[in-house]
Amino acid sequence: MSEIVFVAKESDPNEPRVAGSVESVKKLTSLGFEVVVEGGAGLTSRILDAEYERAGARIGTAKDAKSADVVLKVRRPTAGEIKGYKAGALVIAIMDPYGNEEALASMAKAGVTAFAMELMPRITRAQSMDVLSSQANLAGYQAVIDAAYEYDRALPMMMTAAGTVPAAKVFVMGAGVAGLQAIATARRLGAMVSATDVRPAAKEQVASLGAKFIAVEDEEFKAAETAGGYAKEMSKEYQAKQAALVADHISKQDIVITTALIPGRPAPRLVTREMLHSMKPGSVVVDLAVERGGNVEGVEAGKVTEVAGVKVVGHLNVPGRIAASASALYAKNLVTFLETMVSKETKALAVNMEDELVKATALTHGGAVVHPAFGGRNEGEK
Repeated sequence: MSEIVFVAKESDPNEPRVAGSVESVKKLTSLGFEVVVEGGAGLTSRILDAEYERAGARIGTAKDAKSADVVLKVRRPTAGEIKGYKAGALVIAIMDPYGNEEALASMAKAGVTAFAMELMPRITRAQSMDVLSSQANLAGYQAVIDAAYEYDRALPMMMTAAGTVPAAKVFVMGAGVAGLQAIATARRLGAMVSATDVRPAAKEQVASLGAKFIAVEDEEFKAAETAGGYAKEMSKEYQAKQAALVADHISKQDIVITTALIPGRPAPRLVTREMLHSMKPGSVVVDLAVERGGNVEGVEAGKVTEVAGVKVVGHLNVPGRIAASASALYAKNLVTFLETMVSKETKALAVNMEDELVKATALTHGGAVVHPAFGGRNEGEK
């Protein structure tokens, strides 16, 4: 009898994404799995049950999770959902493990092997499984779309018989995956774009997208460029000079997008109330780090607020605002990872707990929390 993969419907009403696409169902079926999709799981990502059925899945209910060998989700399962899984099942999701030790303990107690997709190592072999990149890429794009929606002027320069509309000035803070996509999207829409990042290596990437890099490029900055592309702790003097430059730059911008996130830690404060007050009324600031407390002082999670006439956008789950695309990429990340745990010889699940991808992402196994970052020792003790 073939092993069963269950694609769950998300129980969080604020999560429109789904852990299975038509393409991923076809792939799972070709790997020898029986695929069961919970009825209605894909509706908010524009995938009908009938499409899953045509791809080879059976439409089921939440009770089908009990017989599943693998459960695929977007968000970490609730305590109630975990009770419906069988011991030994693989549960793969974005687990948000930091500060959620109680949830990890309940998954360990249930005997499931839980994997956190966001802990995937950033190595060549795992690029196609990197959910942080796939989802941040879309968040960067959507941040610009949200900013354009809130901004009551056009973004590109327009020369018309009735006069000229100047191009909007967009400043992106943080040139990681989300920031680079935000730069590219704002440029495509015709804005004048600038960006900053604490990593000197980002300067070249920003310039390659046609944006201006904003940083105090003194001797200390140049020395930091040799640090292998990673963020290096700069001196207090440098930080003060950089903060003054950024504050002055922000006062001249129409749109600011902040993207700085550090896994497991509160988001760094990049934009103060004072900076918001220096901006022109009608300007827009989009904070992509709101889930971790926000980069912008005074941002409110899940709301668009006004500070001194400046709109501060704090949408939650930004990739979920573009759910159909986000689900397609996330489902591909999941199935590519799951494929590494399928034996080529037997076509059955064969999890190697010593594999580098498994070691990096496995939170619980054999009744214990096994991830060293969360108190585990990679042991299967009961």
